[in-house]
Amino acid sequence: LLQAAGAYSDLGLEVAYVTAEESPAQLKQRARRLNVTGRNVTVVNTTSLEDVTRIISEESFGIVLIDSIQTVASSNLDSPPGTVGQIREVAHQLILQARSKGFALFLVGHVTKDGIVAGPKLLEHMVDTVIYFEGDSTHLYRILRATKNRFGSVSEIGLFEMLPEGLVEVVNPSSLFLSERGEEPRSGSVVTSICQGQRPILVEIQALVSPSGYGNPQRVASGIDNKRLALLLAILEKRGGYPMGTNDAFVSVAGGLRLSEPAVDLPVLIALASSILNRSVDAETLVVGEVGLSGEVRGITMIDRRIIEARKMGLQKVIAPKGSLSRIDTAGMKVIGVKTLSEALGILLS
Repeated sequence: LLQAAGAYSDLGLEVAYVTAEESPAQLKQRARRLNVTGRNVTVVNTTSLEDVTRIISEESFGIVLIDSIQTVASSNLDSPPGTVGQIREVAHQLILQARSKGFALFLVGHVTKDGIVAGPKLLEHMVDTVIYFEGDSTHLYRILRATKNRFGSVSEIGLFEMLPEGLVEVVNPSSLFLSERGEEPRSGSVVTSICQGQRPILVEIQALVSPSGYGNPQRVASGIDNKRLALLLAILEKRGGYPMGTNDAFVSVAGGLRLSEPAVDLPVLIALASSILNRSVDAETLVVGEVGLSGEVRGITMIDRRIIEARKMGLQKVIAPKGSLSRIDTAGMKVIGVKTLSEALGILLS
């Protein structure tokens, strides 16, 4: 947030940074570490809504940042900061002032254990855009994702890497998620492509299948839904002929991404079969496709963008649904269309 305030300041905008959680000395120390000069940034250290609105009304700010809305309270209410009534009142007053004076208002909110904005759901309806900043301490990257946007698409993301000097934009996300992929062939490893908005990203799917030493086989998924994994295992056993009832199955998305689009069905199934047979899939092959319950490979969207991204990353071959390849520019790559899971297994693991 401090980096964003510095960036707006460098553009010549007057910025008000309202902080109720940090002292000005703490902000100054962090600004020095992040090389944020903040020439046009005014720091307001208060928890009073009345003080905030008075300062904003006296100056001409282009950007106002509130960190955080759960710590600002109005003296007109007896309830403590962070309660439903306080959050509703503070947000209402600040939004009215933003509309009357024409500045951009950023309200920073805490999130619950379920990963949603804390406070009344009405808060999300009051604002124009809701953006989540996702990530955890175990990974270096952070994802900026919109769930509501009255001015544009909600399917775009911003990917940033956490470095000692702060957050830095990742211009080529595919290179980040494939950076630790070894050149030596390994069983259970498949490269696939996901689309975040209009941006294709290459990621690695890893699978490990081993005989179960206990009564109930384990099914562990990291990065995909557990129920989706159970469904794909049933398809692999029924349509592919691989015995999964006596094997433990573990699936992971390298880099810690969470994937939900159906285009990862085929690469997950290929990775599982590769681990069972202990046969590696060509490291320069991209695999994409949705798989139905009868084993058919269904078409996916934006296949042309995925092929172009694969070529940029040096891949040589693409396995994709045949129905998605009509009138598609193959970008000089070898593209093979498949109709069934069995056909894909035969091409990749024969």
